[in-house]
Formats: sequence, structure tokens, C-alpha cells
Amino acid sequence: MTANSKRNLGNGLWSYRSLLNNPDLSVDFNNLEFGRGNLLIETSDDGSITGKIYDTGWELEIKGGFMYGNPGCLWFQGKGIVNGSLWIYDYLCYVVPIIPNGVNQIPALVGSVTRAIPHPDGQGGTSPAGVVCSFYAVAQPIK
Repeated sequence: MTANSKRNLGNGLWSYRSLLNNPDLSVDFNNLEFGRGNLLIETSDDGSITGKIYDTGWELEIKGGFMYGNPGCLWFQGKGIVNGSLWIYDYLCYVVPIIPNGVNQIPALVGSVTRAIPHPDGQGGTSPAGVVCSFYAVAQPIK
């Protein structure tokens, strides 16, 4: 399998961004940010996924699976200790198909992320379980 065909399954390093699902168009776009980081996905021939989602100061190990299709589907869970507390997030996403007549299309994943358990919010409060946000990830260049 080539690097590009594996990338079509989600394999590789991605730039990840998630956004609050707020339908109010008057909300400033910068106020919709939920998270950002690097997403490293390693796929196996048995359909499993391992890797990590991370940025400066935090890292979650991911485990899950993928399914071929049009579009391909990936589901995984990120789990780790951040600032002394357990964080668990669930992810479901699809591989964006190549768009006919697209120019310089960068491979992308689109989907949803759900906070599976509550954790401290870093400001003395709690980030509650069950929050669902949208996310997208774009492929970083293969080196």
C-alpha cells in the first residue's frame, strides 16, 4: 500500500481543529474554538487505529478502528492524563472524498468529538461530559 493510499484511510499526521456547534451567526468565529492540535493516526491492516492527539502541554493516546467506504469512516477514543486529571474524548469522522475539478485539494477529515467524562476546566470549574463539537483535520505534508 502506498503512502497516499494509506493517507486516504486517515493514516498520517493531521492539523486538528474543533469548533463549538453554535448556530448563532452573530458569534465571532474566534469564539467558536473548542480545541486544536496535532492528530497522529496509524492504521493497521486489521482495521485498527492507534496514535495520539496532542499539542504543547497535553497528549491523549488514541485507539479505535476504521472502515473502508465512500467515504471512509474512522472512530477512535482519546485518553490521557492532562494536568493531573483523566481526559477521555470520543471521535467519529469521515475522509473527505476527492472533489472533481478540485484544485490542490488537501486530504481532510470531518466529524464530531464528544467529551466522554467531565474534567477540570483549568479555571476552577468543570468541563461537563456530553459536549459535542464538530472537527476537521487537514493532512500535514508527508515527509
